[in-house]
Amino acid sequence: MLTFTQILDKIKAYSTIIIHRHQRPDPDAIGSQVGLKEIIKYNFPEKTVLASGFNEPTLTWIAEMDSVKDSDYKGALVIVTDTANRPRIDDERYQTGDFLIKIDHHPNEDPYGDLLHVDTTASSASEIITDWALNTGLTLSDAAARVLYNGIVGDTGRFLYAATTAKTLRIAAKLREHNFDFAGMSRRMDSFSFKIAKLQAYVFNHLEVDNKGAARLILTQEVLDKFQVSDAESSAIVGTPGKIDLVEAWVIFVEQPDGHYRVRIRSKNVVINEIAKRHDGGGHPLASGANSYSLEENEQIYQEIREAVAHATD
Repeated sequence: MLTFTQILDKIKAYSTIIIHRHQRPDPDAIGSQVGLKEIIKYNFPEKTVLASGFNEPTLTWIAEMDSVKDSDYKGALVIVTDTANRPRIDDERYQTGDFLIKIDHHPNEDPYGDLLHVDTTASSASEIITDWALNTGLTLSDAAARVLYNGIVGDTGRFLYAATTAKTLRIAAKLREHNFDFAGMSRRMDSFSFKIAKLQAYVFNHLEVDNKGAARLILTQEVLDKFQVSDAESSAIVGTPGKIDLVEAWVIFVEQPDGHYRVRIRSKNVVINEIAKRHDGGGHPLASGANSYSLEENEQIYQEIREAVAHATD
């Protein structure tokens, strides 16, 4: 693949590479970012390779970020993984490097960077990074394989989502050939704290579902405080409504400290990312995020989801 070779050539040309990913990271954001870092470090030990961004407390068990100085960006190659648009990139210093590469699997509606590789058929950015390494003759270390596997498992919902392809499984199998605690990682990703268990019960008790299978839930700051759950921790319940057989698409509104709502939209079959785009967001056809700035906008978003589900099921 031409772009794969171009990415490798750029990495070879720079002595310092700094890797970014999106704000509020998930396992794929960290997996692709740190997996790429570990691959470069293993194959080019003479290079300085740094992972930049906020340390999300719920995901430090996967990997932790590096301390990156402003001076590190001088003459550096910057690579951003798993981030569809510029406003979502964690750490605005990504703009201060010498050359910028975007590697992503979301719809390419913000084609930033001097070089781009965007593959919307890939399950995850971690799948793309692994594919890149395998196709350019680079060696995968055990450390890289561990975080990349985490990323693929996270973004495929343990290989349950529609984005899981035969290629995804072949790449995951290659990663599983490496030495890391696969069972321990799986247990960690499948477990949650007692307070999240209580929040799960709240979801089932308060979820509103219409007769076509469109569902919604609002998590106010009061509810988050009651369960002592942060905004980041609340992401653990985003898939919960989908476990109900009659639910086709759902939206969870999470109130933020400033009063606006973070909107998480998911669907089993109905395309919902166009709805997210209309409300300061975007994402995958069946998994998107948006923002709402009033209860009225919350209602509007839910009605748009209801209409999309009704149209698809009629």
